[in-house]
Amino acid sequence: MKGIVTKKSENTEIVRSAGAMGIATFLSRIMGLVREQVFAHFFGAGHAVEAYNIAFRIPNLLRDLFAEGAMSAALVPTFMRVRIEQGEERAWRVAGKIFRVLFAFVTIISVFGVIFSEKLVSWYAPSYRLIPGKFELTVLLTRILFPFFPLVALAAAFMAVLNSRGKFFVPAFASALFNLSSVLSGVFGYYLCLWLKIEPIIGMAVGVVIGGAVQAFSQWPSLKAVGYHFGSRPSGEVSWYRDPDLKKMLKLMGPGVVSQSATQVSYLVNSILATSQAPGAVAWLSYAFRLMQFPIGIFGVSFASAVAPNVSAKWVRGEVTGAVSAVDLSLKQVFAINLPAAVGLAVLSKPIIALLFEHGKFTSRDTEATAQVLCAYCVGLVFYSVVKVLLPVCYVVGRTTAAVQASLISMVSTVVFNLMLVNQFGQVGLALGTSCAAALNSFFLVKTMRNEFAKKGVVWSQFSLFFGFIRALFFALLMGVAVTLVSLGFEGVKEVFLVHGVSLFFYRLLNVGASVGGGLGLLLVMAYFDKKGPLGEAVHFFTGKLKNKLRPRKV
Repeated sequence: MKGIVTKKSENTEIVRSAGAMGIATFLSRIMGLVREQVFAHFFGAGHAVEAYNIAFRIPNLLRDLFAEGAMSAALVPTFMRVRIEQGEERAWRVAGKIFRVLFAFVTIISVFGVIFSEKLVSWYAPSYRLIPGKFELTVLLTRILFPFFPLVALAAAFMAVLNSRGKFFVPAFASALFNLSSVLSGVFGYYLCLWLKIEPIIGMAVGVVIGGAVQAFSQWPSLKAVGYHFGSRPSGEVSWYRDPDLKKMLKLMGPGVVSQSATQVSYLVNSILATSQAPGAVAWLSYAFRLMQFPIGIFGVSFASAVAPNVSAKWVRGEVTGAVSAVDLSLKQVFAINLPAAVGLAVLSKPIIALLFEHGKFTSRDTEATAQVLCAYCVGLVFYSVVKVLLPVCYVVGRTTAAVQASLISMVSTVVFNLMLVNQFGQVGLALGTSCAAALNSFFLVKTMRNEFAKKGVVWSQFSLFFGFIRALFFALLMGVAVTLVSLGFEGVKEVFLVHGVSLFFYRLLNVGASVGGGLGLLLVMAYFDKKGPLGEAVHFFTGKLKNKLRPRKV
């Protein structure tokens, strides 16, 4: 049996790629938080924002189903395989066909979505009919938001191909442009709607559609720069519906759609359960999920997007040991970064939410409820990231059935856990049940990949992976203790700040800033003494990549 041979250059490549994407995703998440702050300020956790959240969730789930889920997972290995086996020109022709077929298909789905919006909302949020005007507003917003689906699906396809060509920063930064443009156009639309005396949330919905267009077409120059060009079909080239490589990708995508469908069923059940809870539950879950997605998007998705092309190229060339090393490294990096993030978010949940959202119509009651939900989501944060990394690997190694099985496990376990917990814990039970399902799903995927690698004669040490988890958890708990002490210290002198004329906002800013700063400082110290470990490598390369991005270029 062969063992895992770690190659420093390969590890550096993965972490640097993840670092570039992480920096861009960080900017995107910051803008995403700004967008959520705008919603919290203007609408709080009231009926309008709940109607918007359900309306946005419908096309967003379709995006997860056909674009960022199955399509992206199938497109990366297909593009890499065609490029290696048949050359650059052929790979770009296949990519062009995929862009056109995808956009046409999802546009047709969107048209049907607009037509049948009332039926969709009836299935998704039947309890909204009990509140005058809330159901009708949700239907209207759903019709406005459906055009977002084809735009963001195209953006996801562009992003997948650019990642395959080693371009991570620009496609990830496109998400930041989406948030920025949707906020600016949404705020303009909000005041325009007030002037026109119509529901202001409509302006925010239109802003999201504009943001989707910006996200897609802001990637176009980079796509052209790496070789794509829109042109007529070469002489002798088969039509799209007869193209063997396109057929292979669609065949690969099929199980992915089935697996993603299972996930969407669980989301559907969650939404129905959430709409039946106390007023505000849907909004609290949405705000908390946005905060939980912050570290997942920066680190979990970044490592997943960076490792998929790397593993795909090695797998096609038969370099199984290198592929396994890449997967092993990525998961340990996820543990090293996301476990401290989960502990920090849980410990500082109330101060962070109060600082970010407790303005305008967002009350202290909303802060308390959202913080409880966030703590429950934090339980599964690292497991969400593990699933993000391993699901694309299933497609890379040809184990599409494993992806289907994993999603079925996720669906069934999410529904079971949530039904068990919702009656006793309400919306907190929904978040906790989702976290438990993510943990179960991640265990299944790790076991499946271990068995798949063993078939190729490479042993993936689960003890080493478990040790990496425990090591990262130890660092995370140390950081959590430090963060707690700093935050409690600020709570103890809160009245002193307020008596001396310090505003509540500035006090909260000092509390969160000092607590987060202290936690990050301790994490950097631990990374210094763990230079050759996953934490040290991750911190070194992420900070190094940031320095490179900020360093002035020589002319």
